Amino acid sequence: MVERTPLLLHACCGPCSLEPLRLLREEGYEPTICWTNPNIQPLAEHDLRLRTLREWARDVAHVDVVVAGDDRDAWERAVAPHGFDRESRCRACYGLRLAEACRTARDLGFTHVSTTLVVSPYQLFDVCHDVLGRLAPAYGLTMVWRDFRDWYPQATTRSRELGMYRQNYCGCRFSAAEAAIERHEARDARKAAKAQRQ
Repeated sequence: MVERTPLLLHACCGPCSLEPLRLLREEGYEPTICWTNPNIQPLAEHDLRLRTLREWARDVAHVDVVVAGDDRDAWERAVAPHGFDRESRCRACYGLRLAEACRTARDLGFTHVSTTLVVSPYQLFDVCHDVLGRLAPAYGLTMVWRDFRDWYPQATTRSRELGMYRQNYCGCRFSAAEAAIERHEARDARKAAKAQRQ
């Protein structure tokens, strides 16, 4: 049996974990999922996403899940003041969550770390790369960076087939508001296009 390289995989949700887990295993890694997402609001949404992840991990993926620190007060202090400045807010948010993932990886004896944040085309890919690229070596870890965005459609299809809960915003109250505005703008554009065709 081939020895796999242990890797701590920060996960933002269950659906975004599907393809990264599969692909990393194909590469010879054996991920353990790390949950640290104090950004997710309200708390009921946070708990639903965590429950969805744990059920899939246990029943389908057969992967361990570590629940790390979820310091919501630290998120409010470090991230919330950035408000609707998306790049600054997301950079601070990635920093808080990925630092906790790296700390957890180091403390549990992992040498490699990655994140599922980079499966979604809605995330700030380059910002996330910059943040994890600085944090991983600071904690003595090797960053395993992959562009999983090409597999987002497959993750969407598979998660629906599995009946997984799928959220319609990243997690924080600012992203929820931004997503709602984008949905309304898209709806209005569809209505306008339909009116022009009539």
